[in-house]
Formats: sequence, C-alpha cells, structure tokens
Amino acid sequence: MLFEYPLSTPRENFYDVTPQVREAVARSGVTDGIAIVYCPHTTAGVTINENADPDVVHDLLIGLDKAFPDRAEFRHGEGNSAAHLKASAVGSSVTVIIEGGKPVLGRWQGIYFCEFDPPRNRKFYVKTN
Repeated sequence: MLFEYPLSTPRENFYDVTPQVREAVARSGVTDGIAIVYCPHTTAGVTINENADPDVVHDLLIGLDKAFPDRAEFRHGEGNSAAHLKASAVGSSVTVIIEGGKPVLGRWQGIYFCEFDPPRNRKFYVKTN
C-alpha cells in the first residue's frame, strides 16, 4: 500500500516522521515485509539516525553546512545549490524492515525528513510490501 503524508517545513531541520511511518505500517496490515520511505523533492531527503538526543540533529546540520556551503560560483538560478547537494548526499529514501507488524528500528533510531530549502509545504510517501 502507498501512503502520502503532508509536511510543513518552516526551517532547515530534520523532522521526525517515525510516528507517520509506524501509522502507515499499522494501517497497511503488513506483518512481515518492508517499508520504503520516499521523498519526492530535490532539495530535501530522508534518513535514519539517532532520535534520543536533539544535539545529534544539530550537529548533523552543522556538518552538512560545512561540507556543502553556499558558494558564489554556483550557477543554479534559484540559489539553492547547497540544498541540492545536501539532498543528494542524504538520499531520497530509506528502507525499513517490518517484523510483527512494526518497523524494525534500533533503540535510538528515528526516521527523519530532512529539509534543506525552507520554508516549504512538502510531502513524503510510505510504501509497504
């Protein structure tokens, strides 16, 4: 089954979408399989990382800013080339195992929608099999 979720992203950040993924898995009725979480945007992405300490997200954002700074020599007319680079590095999807009707995540893991070009009204998909 395919589920679509809207998301408002007022600032550059990692938005925890784990609850929506858990909901999609429960609604799908899939007990053993996989869930794919997919971002259909070119300046945003999806990742799995620690969700216990908010400083991890803070540090990830700093690291991505340092790795992919805005540069005067970029040509893209919209002026968001750094956001495109960050989105490409993070990736547009993650795959999560479903076991016993629940997503299999590590103790400290959460699933994040990563916004790099705010503010936006976004969406993401969860596909279960």
